[in-house]
Amino acid sequence: MRRFLRPLALSATYSRWLHLLVPGAGVSVWLFISMDTPWMPLLFAVPAGLVPAMRLAEGVQAQYLLTPGERGRPEAAIATASSATWWDRWRTVAWLEVRLLLAAVAGFATVSLPATAVVLVRASLGSESGDQWLARGIEAGWWCANLVTAAARQLLGPSPMERMTALEVRTEQLLERNRIARELHDSIGHALTIAVVQAGAARTANDPVFTARALAAIEETGRHALDDLERVLRVLRESESSVSSRPTLAEADRLLDSARDSGAVIDAEVSGPLTLVPRPVSREGYRILQESLTNVLRHAGSVPVRVRIGVADGRLELEVVNPISQSVRGPGSGSGLRGIRERAALLGGSAKAGRYGRNWMVRVSLPLDRIP
Repeated sequence: MRRFLRPLALSATYSRWLHLLVPGAGVSVWLFISMDTPWMPLLFAVPAGLVPAMRLAEGVQAQYLLTPGERGRPEAAIATASSATWWDRWRTVAWLEVRLLLAAVAGFATVSLPATAVVLVRASLGSESGDQWLARGIEAGWWCANLVTAAARQLLGPSPMERMTALEVRTEQLLERNRIARELHDSIGHALTIAVVQAGAARTANDPVFTARALAAIEETGRHALDDLERVLRVLRESESSVSSRPTLAEADRLLDSARDSGAVIDAEVSGPLTLVPRPVSREGYRILQESLTNVLRHAGSVPVRVRIGVADGRLELEVVNPISQSVRGPGSGSGLRGIRERAALLGGSAKAGRYGRNWMVRVSLPLDRIP
C-alpha cells in the first residue's frame, strides 16, 4: 500500500494534476454553451495550435507545472519558444489534442473524488476491496500524469534546428570564456612578470636612481594591467559591450617600452601600414606580442630581443627572437604558447615557436582578409 501512496508525497503529482485540469475550464465553458457537440474543443485546437505563439505559451506552462526542475535551463526537454516551422506548429496541434483528451480523463477522475473519499474510509476500516480500489485509482492518476509529461517532452520538445542553435550558443559561450581566460593570462601575467623582474633588479642594483626608475616602471605597468583587467571585467558584466576598447598593435610601443624598462634590449622594426590591419587581427596580434615578450622576460631574463612586425601580401607577420639564456628556469606550463597558437588558429593563421640554433623564436602569420 505504501508504494501506491508514495506519489501523494511528491509536489510534482499535484502540479501535473493541475496541468491536466486547466483545459477543463475552457471545455466546461463550451459544454455550457452546447452539450450536443463536446468534440468542438478538439476542432478549435487545430487553428489555435497553428498560431506560433501558442507553442511558447504551452511550453512555459508545461515547464512550470510538469517539469519544474528543468525550468529555465538551456537543456530543458520542453522548449519555450514560438513555432519557427510548420513542423513545430503541427506538433503543437497534436499536443493540444492529446492534452484535451487527457484532461477529459483527469476531469472524470476529479468528479469521482467523492467516491474516492468513500474508498479511503473503507480502506481505513480494513476493507480489502476498498484498499484495492484506492491503489488502482492512485496508480491510474500517476500513470496519467506521467503520460502527459512524456507527451509534452515529445511534442513540445526542441526541434533539431533549436538544438543546433542551442549548441552553437553554448559553443560561442565556451569560446568567449576561453578568450577571456587568455586575456587575463596575457595581461596580468605580463604585468606580474615585469614587476618581478624590476623588483629583483632594483633589489640587487643597490642604486637609488635605478631603484626609483624600477618602481616607476612597476607603477606604470600595474596601472596598465588594471586598465586591461577593467576591460575584461566590463565584458563579463555587460555581455553586449563593445570590444573596440581592447588594445591593438597601434599601442605596441607600450609593450616594447615596458620590456626595455625591465632591462631587455629591444630591436624593433615595423614595416607596412598597421592602420590597414583589421581590428580583430590587430587586437590578437597585440596579445601575441605581449605573451611573447612576457615569455622572454620570464624564462630568459634581460636579454637582447629582436621584434619584427610587418604587413605585406595580405598578411600580418610577427616575429620575436631572443637568445636562450644559460639560466633558463624551465619551459613552464606551456599555457602561454598554447594561447598564442589558439589565437592564430581562430584567425585562420599559423604560429610556430621553438629553438632555432642558440635562439628561441616565435613566428606568427595572420591573414588580413580571412577572419573565420
